[in-house]
Amino acid sequence: MPSMIERIGQMLYVGFRGLTAPDYILEWLSEGRVGGIILFARNVDTPQQLADLTASLHAAAKTPILVCIDQEGGSVSRLRKLFAESPGSMALSSSANAEDITERMAVVLGSELRALGINWDYAPVVDVTYNADNPTVGTRSFGTEPERIGELASAMVRGLQQEGVAACAKHFPGLGDTAIDTHVALAHIDQTVEHLLEVDLQPYRQVIDTGIASIMTTHTIFTELDADYPATLSPVIIQKLIRDKLGFQGMVCSDCMEMKAIADNYGKGESAVLGALAGLDAILISHTRSHQEEAMQALYDAFESGRLSEAIVDAANERIAAMKAAYGITLPLDISGIASEEHKQVGLEAARAGVVMLRQDQSVFPLRDAGHVGLIEFASIIDSEVVEQGGLTGLANAVEEKAPFVTTISLMSRDNAPEKVESALDLAAEANVLILVTRNAHLSEEQRELALKLADASQRLVVLCLRNPYDAALFPQAGTVVCTSGDSTPSLVAVMEALQGEFEPTGKLPVEVG
Repeated sequence: MPSMIERIGQMLYVGFRGLTAPDYILEWLSEGRVGGIILFARNVDTPQQLADLTASLHAAAKTPILVCIDQEGGSVSRLRKLFAESPGSMALSSSANAEDITERMAVVLGSELRALGINWDYAPVVDVTYNADNPTVGTRSFGTEPERIGELASAMVRGLQQEGVAACAKHFPGLGDTAIDTHVALAHIDQTVEHLLEVDLQPYRQVIDTGIASIMTTHTIFTELDADYPATLSPVIIQKLIRDKLGFQGMVCSDCMEMKAIADNYGKGESAVLGALAGLDAILISHTRSHQEEAMQALYDAFESGRLSEAIVDAANERIAAMKAAYGITLPLDISGIASEEHKQVGLEAARAGVVMLRQDQSVFPLRDAGHVGLIEFASIIDSEVVEQGGLTGLANAVEEKAPFVTTISLMSRDNAPEKVESALDLAAEANVLILVTRNAHLSEEQRELALKLADASQRLVVLCLRNPYDAALFPQAGTVVCTSGDSTPSLVAVMEALQGEFEPTGKLPVEVG
């Protein structure tokens, strides 16, 4: 019989910085003090490095572990470049044959994750889109229609789990109807219970019927259900809603407990205890060793004092053990299929199917015959260092490959040097056609103001919305507006192909853009 320290440890899932595991992580694994590890982009370099890392984690562990990651596709993808990439959920939902494409894409992601020693993917997102100002969900959502979200999320679940990777529906019971990012503050949602049951919980019913392995809670207070605690810490939401009402018997996990919505309001150790008492099976603490140690100690102290019962810990351990048995990893790992041509082709086909042409000015096509073509992009955070060092962003690389005659300038969403802004304004005015590339300008005042100045300076305007499609409403003067609903590598290549006339976009957005 495992000790109580080990049984409590099964409920803790932790992260660390670096490309190799620190000694304390390997020690915790060898002693059974944690149940698994979460990986981020900070832990990833090459496929071989990543496989070596996960193999070291599995080999060190006293009992089988879950190695987890956020590999949703699109904007939330920890594995890029040297791995197969997927468009995000909204792009997949924009395609004519969305269910089939989503499942095929999930098979690719699942097969690569499994090969790399990762057996738990925090996907799919099943949040219903309500609010264009939501800073968290955006293109991570399949759209506004609950049943369609459920169908596409179920397709992703089937694809991942048939490849031996546990899927995780998030963020229960729904994060779509707020303009607050739970990474930085505690959100409140005032929807009625009837609305939640009819709308937000419909996709959960569908993925539960599909056999999803796990559900992740959100750090949001739903005032009509529990005015005191966010879903992550609420026995009403976890026990009465997830377990009793929906009948879900799989694993329930938290979102990261280091997010300020939890850490700033409930304390590091106390929040872990409250989560366990509420019914969480897995408590996720992604970053900080001291926070992880405080949670470990608080949970053990709560057991010693009688506050946390052995029955609660054992029930969580039963569900954890069942998922580990279903998705266990066997060493050695075989990474020969990572980023295969077949996998990359599926991603590119999915990206092409998700490109949406909202408006098209035929006079600017083909671009090669349109005179001087300039492209000004507001680069992603991922490319910020590249921009500062004068290198090429992912989009600029795609432009160089597909349309080398186009002059490109990459800006940041904010804090651009005055001379860089002047160069961009000059290009906007001089080019016969300006391709203006935005990334959530509707959420960024500085990006929006500069983008509108560039648009006003242009002769003929093409707008590419590489993140939320709501940016399209900012540019009524644009003759051509194209939405990719994400900027993974396949989507960047696909949109440049579309602008070159290599294929006719057929996608339709699953949201209204005004």
